[in-house]
Parts: sequence; C-alpha cells; structure tokens
Amino acid sequence: MSQYRLAQATGLPQTRISEIVRGRRSITTDTALRLSRALGVDDRFWINIQTDYDLEVARDQHADDLSRVVLLVAG
Repeated sequence: MSQYRLAQATGLPQTRISEIVRGRRSITTDTALRLSRALGVDDRFWINIQTDYDLEVARDQHADDLSRVVLLVAG
C-alpha cells in the first residue's frame, strides 16, 4: 500500500504518513485511531509501537546517565 493510498483512507496528509515512516514524527492518539480504523488493527498496537520507539531513542540518548543510576532494590 502506498503512502498516498493510506493518507486518502485515513484522511491524514501524505506528508504526515511520510514523516512517521521516516521516524521524524510521532504517532499521536488521533493518528493511531485513524490507522486502526483504516487497517483493522487495534489502536493500542500503534500507540505501543510509538512507545517502544520513544523508549529506544531515550535509552540511546541517555545511556551514559542511566549507567550511573544506582539500583536501590533488588527484584
């Protein structure tokens, strides 16, 4: 499916779809709902993908700081 077709189906601008695909724009709740409806996938799927991506980026950006955090309790 092309970005153009997905944009038409969801009512989102094609540029937004393109920016999401390139990792330059986040999937908002509104976008998640629209993608869910158009593609028949649970809306939480899209939010979880965004959350996983955000966590990975944050881990990379803060790796040095996180390595200095002291564990207070053992699980």
